[in-house]
Amino acid sequence: MATTSDGLWPGSPPSHHSFESDFSDAAHGGHHHAHDWTQNRMTPMATPEAVRVNGLDVNGHDVNGLEKDTDTAEMEEEEAFVREASGTDRRELYLKRDRQEHRFRRRGASAPKQHHRDDLATGRRIPRIHWAPLRLPFQRRLQTLVVLLHTLSVALLVSSFFFLCAIPITWPLLLPYLVYVLLSRAHVSGKLTYRSHFLRSLPHWSLFAAYYPARLHRSEPLPPTRKYIFGYHPHGIISHGAFAAFVTEALGFSRLFPGITNTLLTLDSNFRLPLYREYLLALGIASVSRESCENILSRGGPNGEGMGRAITIVVGGAAEALNARPRTLRLVLKRRKGFVKLAIRTGADLVPVLCFGENDLYDQLCSTSHPLIHKAQMLLKRSLGFTLPLFHARGVFNYDVGLMPYRRPLNIVVGRPVKVARQARPEDGYVDQIHAEYVQELQRMWDEWKDVLAQDRIEEMSIPE
Repeated sequence: MATTSDGLWPGSPPSHHSFESDFSDAAHGGHHHAHDWTQNRMTPMATPEAVRVNGLDVNGHDVNGLEKDTDTAEMEEEEAFVREASGTDRRELYLKRDRQEHRFRRRGASAPKQHHRDDLATGRRIPRIHWAPLRLPFQRRLQTLVVLLHTLSVALLVSSFFFLCAIPITWPLLLPYLVYVLLSRAHVSGKLTYRSHFLRSLPHWSLFAAYYPARLHRSEPLPPTRKYIFGYHPHGIISHGAFAAFVTEALGFSRLFPGITNTLLTLDSNFRLPLYREYLLALGIASVSRESCENILSRGGPNGEGMGRAITIVVGGAAEALNARPRTLRLVLKRRKGFVKLAIRTGADLVPVLCFGENDLYDQLCSTSHPLIHKAQMLLKRSLGFTLPLFHARGVFNYDVGLMPYRRPLNIVVGRPVKVARQARPEDGYVDQIHAEYVQELQRMWDEWKDVLAQDRIEEMSIPE
């Protein structure tokens, strides 16, 4: 079972409560252990301040405080596994020529010219792909597999449906199912009938969270006698942090916030995809439409009026996804007031959520360097309501090319609630007041945690639009 602790890292605010998901706890009778892969043994954690992730702290720094690039750190770490297993430093052999050239340059001399398989006739070098070692701990393989399946879940489920369509014997079942998909209102009814606690609590979600790794931090308890709207920032490319924290129990949401039923919201169009919609409904995900939000927050709970219910909205949306750059945090929030009006109409308190590391999971094409592509993306957003960032990260067997997210820490911080008084028709002045308080709380969270969880940032949090 996962355990909780106060003050997870040195310098973290002592008044905050942190929940760490540790998949190995279940296999060790609930005792708190950290797996030291470089020693290939289990070592107990003496204090919360001693927490390290695979030999690095939460920001990719080594235990001596020297800053490392997270990808380089991961490659060095995994090569350590190979050295321990086989006694051969493969990466050392791979980089031997580069170090030799570096020594010649330091002496002011030219390195001896020699043919290299990466050299081109023009004198330029083909970018080298760093392949993952073959011999890695089985648990890390499982983590990668779970994240891969989640990333490909849309393609796998929709393609499975079309595969069934090619089998005539299934047509009597598929035709009624298609009619049901077109007419069903389960994703907007607010009843959460298909929500499966079993699916949300499966052990493999702990592997999903441990891949990054991801952790959930609580600023203060939330009483279940109120209803809430969680505003998640930033959107990132795919919002992996929101999925880990609010769709699964891998980070222990129900333990940190007992009595609160939280529902992550997504585009209504996702519920028109056959089979995939059933997967979303079973995970407790609902539509982000106004009807769906109001139904969720007005039904259920001990009094049947939505008390103890919560929804999570990724406020920045597709526009904020285009701003996702590693080590930056640019939010689209200045003119986003629809969720504030929704909170006032339903009497739900607003809870800002800030995910440190969400933007670090992918690299994407820079809009300033490719203005035509950026215009096409914005045109797609205005036409269809969503856009397609041109992104890349790592692959299953390499560190440089692919659509798998980087192994970089995710820290989801849940802020203090902004109290909201219910109004049937929200007044503009009150909407602006609540919006300003929300932004102020978001800024407080950034200022309080940035020196702990965003030490490698290249700029401060900004709200340009």
